Amino acid sequence: MTETAPNDRRPGALRRFLPLLALAAGLGAFFALGLDRYVTLDTLRDNRQALSAWVAENWALAAFVYVLAYIAMVAFSLPGGLVATLTGGFLFGTIFGGLLTVFGATIGATAIFLAARTALGETLREKAGPKLRKLEDGFGKNAFSYMLVLRLVPIFPFFLVNLAPAFLGVPLRTYVVATFLGIIPGTFVFASLGNGLGAIFDAGRDPDLGLIFEPEILGPILALALLALLPVVYRRFASAPSPE
Repeated sequence: MTETAPNDRRPGALRRFLPLLALAAGLGAFFALGLDRYVTLDTLRDNRQALSAWVAENWALAAFVYVLAYIAMVAFSLPGGLVATLTGGFLFGTIFGGLLTVFGATIGATAIFLAARTALGETLREKAGPKLRKLEDGFGKNAFSYMLVLRLVPIFPFFLVNLAPAFLGVPLRTYVVATFLGIIPGTFVFASLGNGLGAIFDAGRDPDLGLIFEPEILGPILALALLALLPVVYRRFASAPSPE
């Protein structure tokens, strides 16, 4: 065995980390340039007429730019996802704004999932202790159900739910499908709220961002989450030893 073996592996290791480093650099640049000051409802309120006119004249281009911006926002874990979702509803309406947001968020979440899995997933699994391996096994057996619940109910920050499955061995297809389906209800709630922002701005009021926690909205979402957990419960009972 030659002395250069570790050096031979170093370029491959660096390549694995490049996507994650690029995302981290993008997040740092976002704050360094002070761009976070513009991702606010005040910015939308002050520029709504110009934005609405541009979208009316360039709908397809505006939709493409919006999806790209949303992909970048999620992939780089930038703040302001809620404001962006409201903006989508305001500019494109509830249906199209919601759909564009769901596609953009799913693609962006998939990008950071792949970057994290490529850079750290295998390493963490190799060094994982028995507790982490047990958690990975349990999560993996019911990955779709757990992912769907995590997407439906905002228990944890969105960026954390993007990253954690990469370290728990969740298959890419499961991650993408569960993410796409799971973010639909909440996205359309806020897209609908964004669709009515014009009247809210005209009245000099601020939108109720706690709308999703209203019982008539949160109740059905929690019901969907419980339905998503039914396969997990069934497997638990099916695998339990029968009483003698």
